[in-house]
Amino acid sequence: MRAIVYDRTGTLPLLREVADPVCPPDGAIVEVKATGVCRSDWHAWRGHDPVRLPHVPGHEFAGVVAQVGEQVTGFVPGERVTAPFVNGCGHCEWCRSGRAQVCPDQTQPGFTHWGSFAERVVVRAADTNLVRLPDALDFVGAAALGCRFATAFRALTGHGPLHPDAVVAVFGAGGVGLSAIMVAVALGHRVAAVDPSPAANAMAASLGAIIVHEVVDEADVAIDAYGSAATALASVRSLRRGGRHVQVGLMLGADAQAPLPWDLVVARELQVVGSHGMAAADYPAMLELVADGRLKPQRLVGNVIPLEQAGVELTAMDSPIPAHSGIVVAVTE
Repeated sequence: MRAIVYDRTGTLPLLREVADPVCPPDGAIVEVKATGVCRSDWHAWRGHDPVRLPHVPGHEFAGVVAQVGEQVTGFVPGERVTAPFVNGCGHCEWCRSGRAQVCPDQTQPGFTHWGSFAERVVVRAADTNLVRLPDALDFVGAAALGCRFATAFRALTGHGPLHPDAVVAVFGAGGVGLSAIMVAVALGHRVAAVDPSPAANAMAASLGAIIVHEVVDEADVAIDAYGSAATALASVRSLRRGGRHVQVGLMLGADAQAPLPWDLVVARELQVVGSHGMAAADYPAMLELVADGRLKPQRLVGNVIPLEQAGVELTAMDSPIPAHSGIVVAVTE
């Protein structure tokens, strides 16, 4: 099959012919139709999140089931599917309770094994991790769901209720930040967005956000969708009393040990939570909103490219301010 491969971190990923993947007994082979180019892939390519080399990135994908293992009972070849970026083992207490996103034996296409910048990708524990797509959602739109959109949906809906007119502050208007804005607006919340990129701000505004340079003491929920010491600090400082900070952006390198203003956390009784994707078991509520038109992940797609250009798009993320807004999706045909 064709795949985008890099042999060393930081070198240009290139299209080449590689061996077809082998289907695990409990897994599936998905013929990839579309795959998102995500900043998490960039982190691995830059060596911030170690992967075994040579490597095929990609973890946001949609396609058609090409093959299933003999232990799979819930899916058959030909079905249109996607999958979360975290694949639970399907057997542990976390998976059995619907929390596969924190499975201690999780696998992640594009990280623990070769990913979806390819014509085919392996999904392990397929009965736990595959998600059928509604007919109304095309492959390009579905490729935006697996990491950024689903992560944003759970960041807003999975950590406790919000009153309908709550104020939500989103720091970083990349893929996950724009997803959070769309979800929050669809749920009836008021949204403030903070980002240095004019293009990102324009798209955030088109989704219903108010563009601001800072938020102070106003937000019921604040989401750090970028992942840095500065954005995490700004997120916590933006909260009103009793508010909730949700850390979605990856905190890597020195930022992994970033301090927070714990005096405010204690005095204002703030909540600080992490949010790590969303299990396949939680997809139906999100897909229901997609099916009835309240959520339109296709609107977040800023550029559609052929698979062979995915490596170049990945390296372009070296720039802190992207040349274009929205999610980049690569298609295989």
